[in-house]
Amino acid sequence: METLNLILTIVQVLCGLAVIAVVMLQSGKSAGLSGAIAGGADTFLSKNKAKSVDAKLAKMTKWVAIVWILLTLILCII
Repeated sequence: METLNLILTIVQVLCGLAVIAVVMLQSGKSAGLSGAIAGGADTFLSKNKAKSVDAKLAKMTKWVAIVWILLTLILCII
């Protein structure tokens, strides 16, 4: 039983680090005045590419956070 607890704790810590990493990789939603000035130089395709990467990162954040919450609940029950 202690081996299972240790394995789940290690997986939980790794999931927590993954959540932190994925959130840090996401771009900010408000770029401010500098984003408004420099944003005119972006092409339409590069904007869509950035949004698709951000969408994938947001989806990944959601799923890794769900796994982390489930592991936390399982560890509390054990």
